[in-house]
Amino acid sequence: MRSRVRLALKICRISLLTATLAATSAAAQKSGGTLRLYHNDTPPSASLLEESTIASVTPFAAVFNNLVVFDPAKIHESLDTVIPDLAESWSWDATNTRLTFRLRQGVKWHDGKPFTAKDVQCTWRMLIGKSEVQDFRRNPRRVWYSKLQDVSINGDFEATFELSEPQPSLPVLLASAFSPVYPCHVPQQVMRTRPVGTGPFKLAEFKRGDSIRLVRNPDYWKKDRPFVDEITFKMIDSRSTRMLAFSTGEFDITFPSDISVPLMKDVMARAPKAVCELTPTGTQINLMVNRVNPPFDNPEIRKAMSLALDRKAFNTVLMEGQGLMGGAMLPQPVGEWGMPPEMVSSLTGYGGDIDKNIAEAKAIMQKLGYSDANPLPIKIQTRNLPTYRDPAVMLTDQLKKIHIVGELDILDTPRWYAKLAKKDYTIGLNVTGISVDDPDGNIVENYSCKSERN
Repeated sequence: MRSRVRLALKICRISLLTATLAATSAAAQKSGGTLRLYHNDTPPSASLLEESTIASVTPFAAVFNNLVVFDPAKIHESLDTVIPDLAESWSWDATNTRLTFRLRQGVKWHDGKPFTAKDVQCTWRMLIGKSEVQDFRRNPRRVWYSKLQDVSINGDFEATFELSEPQPSLPVLLASAFSPVYPCHVPQQVMRTRPVGTGPFKLAEFKRGDSIRLVRNPDYWKKDRPFVDEITFKMIDSRSTRMLAFSTGEFDITFPSDISVPLMKDVMARAPKAVCELTPTGTQINLMVNRVNPPFDNPEIRKAMSLALDRKAFNTVLMEGQGLMGGAMLPQPVGEWGMPPEMVSSLTGYGGDIDKNIAEAKAIMQKLGYSDANPLPIKIQTRNLPTYRDPAVMLTDQLKKIHIVGELDILDTPRWYAKLAKKDYTIGLNVTGISVDDPDGNIVENYSCKSERN
């Protein structure tokens, strides 16, 4: 189980576009060219159904299609912004337990084979454990589909999701970037390194630790799309090197969530023609406490840790006050389901006098036998990215005030997610992405007992 300290992030997304290009309408766009991006990490794999990180979604989402997607022209994602993708239309039956999709015809997989309803059936039978696929290693969102009993098909272009009870959020879950349709005929081992999709781009190269190259799919079912011929990603470990390379024109767009609010001014000074947009990231900074492991099975220690955290300081230092305080769901107005501010401030450690909170936390720890002379030593594990390391350093500093002495254990992305999946940690600092702003996605995925992500 995880005890969370929640702070929703806002981030600068920057692109090097001239005013003329930015103002040009889509109808006047010219085809061709290469979109150049850097990547701040090495994706664990290209198999989006098996992964839980934007490190995989950002480079590989363009390889795939969903049944439905969120309208990219709308900032706010909700049931009202779900639009067709591989499904042309969908409808519920009278019982609201059967959702039928009418599928597009003439769509081809990148290897030339036709897309059919059988692929939809295979994908979700694999996700709910009803297929014979043996090499599907991880299934982080299986809990999303706990009400899904089966997917039946009627011919090649109709698929029906059969539920045990109504689930109005199902179209929203299917619109997530983590819900692509997979081909029946391609082994999962291949999908991890050489994925086959129906999307606007094909994977041309995936060099671990170096680069990723996507090329235009000439047979894409959306005519005259995509506009560009290639998308390239160059993996660069150092954020300062990434910022310098962007500022000198080596890349066209920064990686999502890589530019913090404090870094924005520096980047804009180096690249005055860059266009910067401050947008919510849909992520939350979380303190994770594995309450199975002593002494953190004691709820008093967990309470003391929550009291000790100065969330306002996190916001001020990391985001110059632009972050939003919230609970388990994305805070309002970014999210649909967030608690009102007065309710958030009533949570332990979220409101009141921080000095008073720390005094209460110290009293709890001293009652349990801890002091400056006898501190509680812990190892705080986190991912090797600045967006994780920076708050982890602050966390370590704040916990010292209540006799908890932390040592950072920095892990690369594959090891980090492997440890999370196995619950192989005691204390961790995570930045959790909210892939779907709906309780059936976020609450069920991150808090339910049966979820791999809890």
